[in-house]
Amino acid sequence: MSQLIYQLKLKKKAIFILGVVLSLLYIAPFLMVFLNSFKDKFEVILNPLNWPKVLSLYNYRQAWQEMNYVRSFLNSLVITTLSVGSLIVFSSMFAYFLQRNRNKFTKTTLFILVASMIVPFQALMIPFVAIYAQFVNLNNRLALIIFYQGFGVAMSTFLYHGFIAKVPREIDEAASVDGANDFVIFWRIIFPMLKPITATVAIVNTLWIWNDFLLPRLVLNQASQTLPLSTYGFYGQYVQEYGQLMAGLILAVIPIIFLFIFLQRKFISGISAGAVK
Repeated sequence: MSQLIYQLKLKKKAIFILGVVLSLLYIAPFLMVFLNSFKDKFEVILNPLNWPKVLSLYNYRQAWQEMNYVRSFLNSLVITTLSVGSLIVFSSMFAYFLQRNRNKFTKTTLFILVASMIVPFQALMIPFVAIYAQFVNLNNRLALIIFYQGFGVAMSTFLYHGFIAKVPREIDEAASVDGANDFVIFWRIIFPMLKPITATVAIVNTLWIWNDFLLPRLVLNQASQTLPLSTYGFYGQYVQEYGQLMAGLILAVIPIIFLFIFLQRKFISGISAGAVK
């Protein structure tokens, strides 16, 4: 018995050490970006792995001004909030419909949604934008939000579908007997029960949309640029302000870090429950 207990303790210690090592490897790139954000571009090139000689906020002040941070932050906030909010609304309702109406049509629709997740965005972006440009003006935030609906609905619906499958149908039937229609049943009864998976969908899509560079680069003009686009100006053909670029990256990811910390309690439970049918 004592030998078994010793082996279990040894196994736990090994797992803990492995977790610490993996955590250090994971945060190492972020730590390098943070340290280099206090250096000038020459020190970044010559000593990228060393501690900064002087802790100066010059790069952050310059990045704030060059990025037009307030405007870019508001653009990112509006685009991300409207995109994620509409994805939550439409994907949750769509998943509820697919799960509660089990027939060949809904099963085929779900299969097509899951299969579409395999296709990379890079394979579709040029023809998609070229075709869409014939119908609307692409240089606006509304067009970008519509794009995010199309590319994000599959994953969001899949997560909601798996979670709703665990909600007993008897709840719907009891509410229906009391006279509630499908709209009331979903929004008054079912949707409040989906808080864990809603937090997961919100975090996954916010991380994607907030940090996305390629799609906004194809759609938005300079006046509507998001935070990732605003960091592009620090690296050009003739000018490479690495220190200011690092500071800009830190400023761009700070809001999303706070969001993840705020919702992290429900994130793991939601992703594990929503991914299993």
